[in-house]
Amino acid sequence: MSLNFDLSREQSMIRDLAREFAEGEVAPGAAERDKTGRFPLELVRRMGELGLLGIPIPEAYGGTGGDTVAYALAVEEISRADGSLGLTMAAHCSIGMGPVLYFGTEEQKKQWLPGAAWGEYLASFGLTEPEAGSDAAATRTTAVRDGEGWVLSGSKSFITNAYYCGYIVCTAVTRPGEGHRGISAFIVPNPTPGFTIGPAYEKMGLRSSDTRPLYFDQVRLPADALLGQEGEGFRQFMITLDGGRISIGAMAVGIAQAALDAALAYARQRVQFGQTISKFQAIQFKLADMAMEIELARNMVLKAAWLKDQGRPFTREAAMAKLFASETAVRAANQAIQIHGGAGYMEDLPVSRFWRDAKLTEIGEGTSEIQRLVIARHLGC
Repeated sequence: MSLNFDLSREQSMIRDLAREFAEGEVAPGAAERDKTGRFPLELVRRMGELGLLGIPIPEAYGGTGGDTVAYALAVEEISRADGSLGLTMAAHCSIGMGPVLYFGTEEQKKQWLPGAAWGEYLASFGLTEPEAGSDAAATRTTAVRDGEGWVLSGSKSFITNAYYCGYIVCTAVTRPGEGHRGISAFIVPNPTPGFTIGPAYEKMGLRSSDTRPLYFDQVRLPADALLGQEGEGFRQFMITLDGGRISIGAMAVGIAQAALDAALAYARQRVQFGQTISKFQAIQFKLADMAMEIELARNMVLKAAWLKDQGRPFTREAAMAKLFASETAVRAANQAIQIHGGAGYMEDLPVSRFWRDAKLTEIGEGTSEIQRLVIARHLGC
């Protein structure tokens, strides 16, 4: 197998477009949005206009037909400017649109994907419940047959993009007592009678992304709301999460890079003992370690993305990428605060935001502990 680390012309163009948008339109208001928690719907609409929300979606369904590598590069650039918007994009594209793209009928794809790709509405993914987090098979939401359709009852928690979603793909038990084989997936339009979106959570970080609980009170769905085959929902969501971990890894790399950028700039201008602190070996070692780990994380994310594009197995590599990139982001943000000293602890500078935002990447779409379990199973443990 030959190795080629050069980006294609299309991949470079998408990365450069995302970077220009991120630096020119996203970054200027990121700190203020973090303080107020305001969701930037206008930026989401703009991303739709630019084609950024439709990168991994075929042109036949309103997307730009880009590959996973290009998509990961774009998520990194957006997250480098604003982790909250990076999460909005990642959740929308990978786990919101992904299940419909991978498992939907032609009619479902044509109904739901174009509007999502164009930014007319966002897409959400409902797996987590109050009693079902890492143990996703412990789902308690149910869907009962009612004539030709279904009646959905239950709740979901920590759902990204919930308030602004045009639809949510969620899991529900359709065959009680069969464990994960009794779980199916459904497309629930927003609005639908009985479908209620709860108040936004007050979060430690990623404050301008939208995260809420959802409630289903006897929600009636037509037969064609079922995604794929009955009993396939758990498997569908596990496959979807494999791809989602690539995007969270890219998000983590973007936040880590932002932390390094800020730390390096500060070290070059902060003077102590008659010279900039960038001249001190203790600071140089911190910066060198940050740069090394970020480059390794980026390469792992892009390798997993490339494997996915080649149609090759990538579950292990996606878990490795997400695990290493997320822990790299937290370490980088932590070191950036340390390099800033007392100033880094203040909200006036962005490094505290980077740390708060980075922490979620170790939790969302499978905790670090779950990623280690995935990797261990692929080792034959």
